[in-house]
This record gives sequence, structure tokens and C-alpha cells, in this order.
Amino acid sequence: MKLALDKWLGALRWKRQPETQPPAPVVPAPARLGLALGGGFARGLTHIGVLRVLEQNHIAVDCIAGVSAGAIVAAAYASGTTPDEIAEIGRAMRFTDVARWTIGRMGFALSERMERFLRKSLKCYCFEQMRIPLGVIATDVVTGEPVIFRDRGDVVLPIRASCSYPGLFQPLRIGGHLLVDGAVSMEVPALLTRLLGATHVISCHLPMQGAAATPTNMFHVINRCFQILHSRTEITWRLHSNLVLEPDVRGMEWDSFESGTDLIKAGEDAARQALPQLQAMLGLGAAREPVMPDSISASPLRSGSESYPATS
Repeated sequence: MKLALDKWLGALRWKRQPETQPPAPVVPAPARLGLALGGGFARGLTHIGVLRVLEQNHIAVDCIAGVSAGAIVAAAYASGTTPDEIAEIGRAMRFTDVARWTIGRMGFALSERMERFLRKSLKCYCFEQMRIPLGVIATDVVTGEPVIFRDRGDVVLPIRASCSYPGLFQPLRIGGHLLVDGAVSMEVPALLTRLLGATHVISCHLPMQGAAATPTNMFHVINRCFQILHSRTEITWRLHSNLVLEPDVRGMEWDSFESGTDLIKAGEDAARQALPQLQAMLGLGAAREPVMPDSISASPLRSGSESYPATS
């Protein structure tokens, strides 16, 4: 009898269900701010002003991406160079610091001088050594596709490729790709910052000179062609941007390095004007899901980061 009673009590204990615990509260993912910097050659100095205002207001950039001149500023900042240090370098910069005139079938300038300039401007030279995740985009001139560089490998050569403005700089070969300016295929790399982990993206776009101006030389013609092309494709990067900054640099020429102080100030002015909107956006807490339009999903970014060995 006692044995049967023990079995019955044991069965009751086995069938007893644990007390229901209340569900754990859902904690929204922290915001991760990405900064996407467009091209503009000398006018890319404007990006320094944006970075300066973000730092002054203790707004951390969690990842950064750039094309063309924006790639130089992005890499310098990601490597640990401060905005003030970048500004000092940028104000002293001249075209001959990054280019050497030559006669060639695919361009009038070589960019090997840019390597020396970058090694003075950056604190480190490999993607995996960067203080924050960095992405750089160049364009495969054969396929027309953007090629991304991130995560590992040398930074200097991809930046040179991303700055290889068609008709001016000769293209560069990296890992089977013949590469030119990243802005040809992606004017502002907002999508790349999403791929680097950003939940909120600030895109810095540098509009070209007004369309009313009649081109007077070959580079003006090429600039105007870029302007026409970008005006028809800008929706692809705006869809991935939470906030777009457009500093007033329309009166600045592509090679106006002597106007560095004014260009940096234009970036500061644009960032300060947008500061309340930016602070409110980041104060929301919840991460915004990236929009993935079909036009971008059908043409994925191709990675070139494994096309060449890392350098120390």
C-alpha cells in the first residue's frame, strides 16, 4: 500500500507544471549611426566640417563609408585621425599632392602620389585595423557595377581607385577589376553603411555647380554629365538615408583647394542646422529597418576586399 501511494505522489509531482514566468521586456536595439560621404574632389573637404560638429556634440559615428574624396575623409577618420587633424591636412592639400600629369590613353593623370599623401593622413592602412568599420566603393568600368572594399586588406589602393575620376585619372586594376571613381555607380554610399551595421544613416551630398552654367572645358562637360546621371539615380541612395546633408558648395570649383576653410565651414553650417533633427532621430532609440527597393536588390554590391593581400 505504501509503495502504491509513493508512486501516485511521484506521478503528481512529475505532472506539476512550473509557474508561468512573465515575458522579459523587449529592449529596443541601440541606434548605430552610419555616415555616408559622397564625392566632390576638393569640395570633399566639406565632410570635415560635418565630422567636427558631430564630435563637438558628442555624437558617435559607429561606421563610415565614402566614395571618391569622401573615401579619403572617411578612411582618415576611421583610422583615428581627428577632424581637426584632417582639416589641417586638407587646407594644405593641393592637386599635385595626389596627382601627376601624364599623357595616357585612359587619363591625363596618375595617382601614385596619393599613396604617399594617404600614408601621412591615415593612422593605419588596413581595414581590419580601423577604429570603426570602414567601407570604400569603386566602380568596375567594364561591368558598370559598384565594387566594395571593407573588413580586411589594404585601404590605400581602393581609395586611389575610388578617386580615379574618369578622363582625369587613369583607372586602376585590382583583383581582375578595372576600377574608376566610386561615384560613377553610387553617388553616396548610404546602402554600404547599412551593410556595415548602421541603423540610422546620415548622407552627406555635395551638389555640383548649377546647371545653368555652360561648360567651357572638357572637365566641365564631364562634371555636367555626372550631374545629369546622378539626378536620375539619386533615389537609390536617398531611400537608405534617414537624414541628408547638402552643404552649400555650389559656387566652389572641383579643384578649389585654396578655399578649404570656406568648404569646411559649409559642412559645419549644414551639420549645425540639422543638429536638432539628428538628435531627435537618435533619441528615438528603436532601430529603423533599412528600406530595400527592388532597384538595389537586383544589383547587389560586389566585394573587392579579398582581391588583394593585406599590407602591414
